[in-house]
Amino acid sequence: MQDSTLTSNHSTPVSEILVDLGPRSYPIRLTCDQWDSLAKQIADVLGDVTHTLVVCDESIMAKWAEPLAESLGQSYRCDLATIASGETSKSIDMVGKLWDWMLASGADRRTVLIAVGGGVVGDLAGFAAATYARGIRLVQIPTTLLSMVDSSVGGKTGINLSGGKNMVGAFWQPSLVLIDTETLTTLDDRTYLSGLAEVIKYGVIEDADFFSWLEDNADALVSRSPAAVRHAIARSCQIKAAVVADDERETSGRRAVLNYGHTFAHAIEATAGYGAMLHGEAVAIGMAMAARLARFMGRVDQNFLSRQDDLIRRCGLPVRWAEANPAQMMPIMMTDKKVAHSALRFVLPTRIGHVELVACGTQSLIEDAIVICRK
Repeated sequence: MQDSTLTSNHSTPVSEILVDLGPRSYPIRLTCDQWDSLAKQIADVLGDVTHTLVVCDESIMAKWAEPLAESLGQSYRCDLATIASGETSKSIDMVGKLWDWMLASGADRRTVLIAVGGGVVGDLAGFAAATYARGIRLVQIPTTLLSMVDSSVGGKTGINLSGGKNMVGAFWQPSLVLIDTETLTTLDDRTYLSGLAEVIKYGVIEDADFFSWLEDNADALVSRSPAAVRHAIARSCQIKAAVVADDERETSGRRAVLNYGHTFAHAIEATAGYGAMLHGEAVAIGMAMAARLARFMGRVDQNFLSRQDDLIRRCGLPVRWAEANPAQMMPIMMTDKKVAHSALRFVLPTRIGHVELVACGTQSLIEDAIVICRK
């Protein structure tokens, strides 16, 4: 993973972070208010573009996707499709409709699929790109904070089944990730703050100094200070890029650290009903549950819990869920991809900046960690 700054005709420089995966390496480009240059950046990085398919969340079509499609259409053939907002769009039915649309649009192996929107669009379109014609090129253009720091980077794609989140999917790395922080100005507060959960996660799992920086700059992040937001996104992407480069396909266990809080969070989302709770909100509660499980297992002290809870709350996110129900959550958690030999495994901290993948065979401790977070 490398980080560099490119020259630009605009006042804000373009920061570039390389996801180093050998022949599958790709850049993450981070800038602000350069939406009108994205079509050129796609052509510059990918080179031989002749046909593009833009898939976007319907809520941002007019503001972001249509101008991009118009710009792309000035150079080559471009088709645009929208999907409904929300987690329920990550379905078998919707990916089938995308495949049919791609076929009707004349897509072939030289076509580039461009996902514009949040994590739902990125996961769904990414899976469509991974599977259509056994794989076509993909560009991720995330427009939410959560998708900028998490789902757009690393090549995980997927759709949900009724009994579990992201249970069908593929590893399919994008050819390029373009992040323009200007899109964050159009997010409502709840959606924006949801993304801070994943930012906090990176500090807990990998970088104690970054966690301390987040504590010092929580107010600036909540108020969307451009400098603070840019730094938080850049550092989060650097951490994720490094972890993905170490363990692209989750074969060594290294990449599992990115799932801190997610075993609980996915069960929270499923039992609450997809769409009822934002992913980042579920992750915030999931991290609180994971921290308490770590505390019950003697891995962290009370100071760890207090610091993590305090930062989550200061970022406008929950650490409690009144409807948390172990009887409903445990069966869903047992479908988690980290389950091995019928034993649940969790990413649990030992201190700020370090986590490990550990098995927990004591169901009562897991249930206690859930129950204590509903009080």
